[in-house]
Amino acid sequence: VQRDETIVQHFNKIFTPDGQIRSDASENLVLIRKKLSTKQAVLDKQFRFLLNNYKSKEYLADSAESIRNGRKVLCVLSEHKRKIRGIIHDESATGRTAYVEPEEMIDINNDIFDLEQEERREIYKILMSLCSYLSTKIGLLKQYLELVIDFDVIQSKARFALKYKGNKPKLLNKPHFNIKTGYHPLLLLKNNELQKQTIPFTLTLENNNRIIIISGPNAGGKSITLKAVGLLQVMVQSGMLVPVEKDSEFGVFTNIFTDIGDQQSIEDDLSTYSSRLRYIKDFLEIANDESLAIIDEFGSGTDPQIGGAIAEAALREIHKKHAFGVITTHYSNLKIFAFKTKGIINASMHFDKEQLKPSFELMVGRPGSSYAFEIAQKTGFSKELLDYARHKTGKNEKAVDEILADLQNELKMLQDKVNEIKDREVFLDKLIKNYNDLQKDLEYRKKKFKLEQKENNLQKLAQETKNIEKVLREIREQKNVKHAEALAAELKSSKKELEQDILILEQDVVKEIPDSDKRKKIESGDFVRVKTGGAIGKLLSFEKEKAIVEMGGMTLTVKLKDLISANEPIEINRQPGIKTQFRSDQEVESKIDLRGMRKEEALKTLEGFLDNALIHNVHMLKILHGKGDGILKKAVWSKLKEYKDVSKVYHPDDEFGGSGVTLVTL
Repeated sequence: VQRDETIVQHFNKIFTPDGQIRSDASENLVLIRKKLSTKQAVLDKQFRFLLNNYKSKEYLADSAESIRNGRKVLCVLSEHKRKIRGIIHDESATGRTAYVEPEEMIDINNDIFDLEQEERREIYKILMSLCSYLSTKIGLLKQYLELVIDFDVIQSKARFALKYKGNKPKLLNKPHFNIKTGYHPLLLLKNNELQKQTIPFTLTLENNNRIIIISGPNAGGKSITLKAVGLLQVMVQSGMLVPVEKDSEFGVFTNIFTDIGDQQSIEDDLSTYSSRLRYIKDFLEIANDESLAIIDEFGSGTDPQIGGAIAEAALREIHKKHAFGVITTHYSNLKIFAFKTKGIINASMHFDKEQLKPSFELMVGRPGSSYAFEIAQKTGFSKELLDYARHKTGKNEKAVDEILADLQNELKMLQDKVNEIKDREVFLDKLIKNYNDLQKDLEYRKKKFKLEQKENNLQKLAQETKNIEKVLREIREQKNVKHAEALAAELKSSKKELEQDILILEQDVVKEIPDSDKRKKIESGDFVRVKTGGAIGKLLSFEKEKAIVEMGGMTLTVKLKDLISANEPIEINRQPGIKTQFRSDQEVESKIDLRGMRKEEALKTLEGFLDNALIHNVHMLKILHGKGDGILKKAVWSKLKEYKDVSKVYHPDDEFGGSGVTLVTL
């Protein structure tokens, strides 16, 4: 909206902050009000003089002064009114007091009256001039008016919402409602004033259900729940906060149809039932998948058998049009239809059979009985009368409600069982996946272990070959060549066989390498390791299928396809004059138990454990710290962050220790 400062300036020039006409609104008004003020001062002075004079003569009543016809007058005792020259404006109801305007004040009052009339005419001119100016700004004023109305409406909605503690639910751009802990706002306000408890309701339509049929006893809360749903939906679509939980969900309906109460009309020659039929007919003509029907006592007003049949046919049509609906009824055929039809669900208002009173709680998923006989008994009907009524009703009516309730309970139990089985299937799939992953990892470790054994045997054999070659030289010197050549041939055969086994194992190990190791592309400067070994080096350069790697102080030429990406190895600083030796045959633990240790002791033990594992190229570690208050676990995870060679830290599944165990990948 465009802002025009000249409008504000015009108003500020004429009006005071409290809405009065400013004295300096015009030059003429300044002069008039100055004269008026002077005359008023003269009048007050003259009036005080006369008041004191006549009071001393005891002509005046107790109140002494008053205002009559806009003029100051003296309250003169009736027996003295002829002693004061002036105009008698009025007398008291008892006739004991006369209200006299003294002669000395008449001219002054007349002058004041003339000045006041002149002031009114000047104010009229000022306002006419303002209106003439504002007529040129009529477009802006209309915009300002609409803006003020918008602000007023928003403020009214906010103040109203504060009274019933309204919340903003989740809004969806589709027809939908999922009400959690909802209240009828007007009922809530009324009960709050009376300091009474209001029972909330939760109405959740799941599994593509669109229509809910609410049954139950009279005065059990069916209608108020139905009205609450409709009212909350209209309030949300009107931009109002509603008394529900914040995670409740509301969509948008293009048509909201209500049929509540009696719409009979003498003027239109409509009975109760015919008016309801006309309403249903009108709704069925416009109903679609974005429509909501709020219908109270569906099908009532005529013969129950015929009315129930027509109501069922109308309900079937509403369902076919994919409309949404909240409907209350006492008809058993509608409860049965809801039970058999996908997309329609039964609900009931709970009734306490022991105390014979409703609890006003909505129970979605099962139909309810009307409890007519129980309510009649509580009302005071005689046993003989009720027994006769039960006899005339027969057993079928009650049996239908009981069978429906039992079937609904069984259906709910089956649904709960299906949900439980689904949860177990998910858990089983997870176990199978973990088992397969563990099996693959175990197979990889077994083959790698065999490979390392073969490599060690090859190294030993190479050393033995050197020793034998030395012996061979000695034999040659002694001219026993045939024996030496036979021995060399046997060694070469064993070496060739061992190399063949290593080649096969290498191929198997490469196949078992985890995908995460294969995924990263190797570039110059990266740290790498040979697929079949554990030592880590730095890739200096590569060309075609050859790569040059710096490893252990040596420069090696390796096939590029035999290398995989690795993390940077831990650096071990060696100070001059200090020798550190590690035994290659030392047994390296991959598991440590810190339970029962103090924090400082545990961290020191963990540090030595990690350093030893890194030096010996152990890749998987298991740390037992227990659950407790989680202090030791936090300390362990914090210490692990200090090691750049730690690539992954996680807990195993609950069956393997859960949060009481930490697994580490180096």
